Amino acid sequence: MALALTGCAQVDTTSPRTAREQAQAAPVSSGGVDCRKAKCIALTFDAGPSENSPRLLDILKEKQVHATFFLLGKRHIEKYPQLVRRMSAEGHEVASHTWDHKILTEISDDQVRAELKRPDDAIERLTGRKPTLMRPPQGRTDANIHKICKELGLAEVLWSVTAKDYATNDSALIEKRVLDQADRDGIILLHDIYPGTVPAVPGIIDALKRRGYTFVTVPQLLAPGKAEPGKVYRP
Repeated sequence: MALALTGCAQVDTTSPRTAREQAQAAPVSSGGVDCRKAKCIALTFDAGPSENSPRLLDILKEKQVHATFFLLGKRHIEKYPQLVRRMSAEGHEVASHTWDHKILTEISDDQVRAELKRPDDAIERLTGRKPTLMRPPQGRTDANIHKICKELGLAEVLWSVTAKDYATNDSALIEKRVLDQADRDGIILLHDIYPGTVPAVPGIIDALKRRGYTFVTVPQLLAPGKAEPGKVYRP
């Protein structure tokens, strides 16, 4: 499935650093990474699960990295429920990328609610935990979407690093693009539905670890702050 991602929308956003600062001196939960001190970066994957996800999960397990998965419902969650369970069981953050990848700013409020509620309900049935994060398709959002997300208990998460892996199967190019853009508190956007992406992941992880980065989930990146429903987070 081709996903023509156009980039982040021009909206008011909160950075991970600001989210942490707003929590003031609150402690990070026991055993958690403190990104006020560590050089953190978040690896995120959109539009799965897919037939490539088992290999990706094997890589993440081997590298001891936790990621954030923004999952699609139709043809994905409903087709690979066992992978959704595995993602959650292995410590990854499981979130929503809507049910059918509709552009939220172009549909009715009732349709927006359905696009957001259906995957959340499906994920909760599979994992026992309702998502608190979502990523709008193509990063396209506005004040009305923020209002509906707040109503549904969801925060929106955008990104700062994109390899445009929907446009190439060249794994070396995907890796280079990520490494060229990576910075502290970055949120990396990749898609495990495309054949060139998963083979690029080991090199991305190894290179960024050599640069001193610690991989975290999006909630860990914000901690001790917490994602607030209705807000949009982007480095």
